[in-house]
Amino acid sequence: MKDAHETPKSSSKKPYSGQGSIDVLAAQCEKCKKWRVIQSEEEFEEIRSKLSEEPFYCNRRSAVSCEDPADIEYDSTRTWAVDKPDIQKTPEGFKRHLVLRKDYSKLDTYYITPEGKKVRSQNEVAAILKSNPKYKGISPSDFDFGSPKVMEDTVPVDVPKKVPGSSNKKLKTTKD
Repeated sequence: MKDAHETPKSSSKKPYSGQGSIDVLAAQCEKCKKWRVIQSEEEFEEIRSKLSEEPFYCNRRSAVSCEDPADIEYDSTRTWAVDKPDIQKTPEGFKRHLVLRKDYSKLDTYYITPEGKKVRSQNEVAAILKSNPKYKGISPSDFDFGSPKVMEDTVPVDVPKKVPGSSNKKLKTTKD
């Protein structure tokens, strides 16, 4: 809550608190290939950060085995995006935020600082880290702006497709 005597700050500097496009996090069992819902971003990042050296198995979750039904099915009832394995965990206090573009072409990756500032690039990260000594020990290379792959077979059919090499602007038509 703001102090009543505080000078209002510029609206462009408001802490970012918007929701991302991700509504369910899941990992696929290496053995049975069933999808298991992951309960928190922290747990998901832990799994993803070590996926090559420690593949995910159903029994990682207590009281769950490969014989149990999948938590979620890969189908077109929702749009799926698959993140790269082995992306290091987000530095403590920061949040990784993914937003699906309106044309479903990709997810944009942002990071939210502990103060709520939205950071969109390695250069912005470097500037914030340089100007804040409290982030000592964190490097711009600790942030991965790579985009998870949107699975095209799960994109709704009524979404207008972006034409390669086009700016996708509406064309002005003339009457003959």
